Amino acid sequence: MTTYTRSTGQALLIVDPQNDFCPGGALAVAAGDRIFDNVNKLLPHFDAVFATQDWHPANHSSFIAQGGPWPPHCIQGSRGAEFHAALHPEWIRQVIRKGTDVATDGYSGFAGTDLADRLRAAGISHVVVCGLATDYCVRATALEAMQHGFRCTVVTDAIAAVNVNPDDGAKAVAEMRAAGAELVSTRDVIQ
Repeated sequence: MTTYTRSTGQALLIVDPQNDFCPGGALAVAAGDRIFDNVNKLLPHFDAVFATQDWHPANHSSFIAQGGPWPPHCIQGSRGAEFHAALHPEWIRQVIRKGTDVATDGYSGFAGTDLADRLRAAGISHVVVCGLATDYCVRATALEAMQHGFRCTVVTDAIAAVNVNPDDGAKAVAEMRAAGAELVSTRDVIQ
C-alpha cells in the first residue's frame, strides 16, 4: 500500500455501483454489496463525486445472445441498471453512462464517454477509484484514467472482483499498481 496524500483537484470516482453487479443481480459479484459501507465512508471526504453506470442496450454485443461472454445486465432503464440501495446517491454530482454503444464492451468509464472532459472541466487531476468490478470495469477505468494523464488512487477495500478465474482480482490490482496507480485503504483516505 501507498501512503495516501490528499491533493487539490481530486474526485471520488465510483465505478458501476449497480444492482446487477450485487448479490441477486444478473452478473453478481460475490459479496459485491460489501463495498458500500466503505464507499459511503469515503463520500463526505470529496467535494467532487462522479459515478459511472453501465447502460447497455438490450442487444449489447457483450451479451451471450450476441456472442459475448456475459448474461444480459444493466439494460437501460431496468432495475438492474439502477444504483444499489445501500449507496448514498445524494453525494454524486455527475453520472456517466457507459456501454451504450452496441459494438464496444464499455468497461472503462472513459470509453466512448466525455468523462475525461468532465473531470478536466471540474478542475480534477486526481481520481480516487472504487466500485465494481475490480477485474473488469474498475481495472479498465483506472488504467485509462492514467492514460488520460490523471493521477489515480484505487481504494482496495472498496472494490470487489468477479473472479471468473480465482486470481483475476489480484492480477487486476497488480496490473493497476504496475501501471502507476496508488493502492490505499478507506482508512488511509479518511484519516
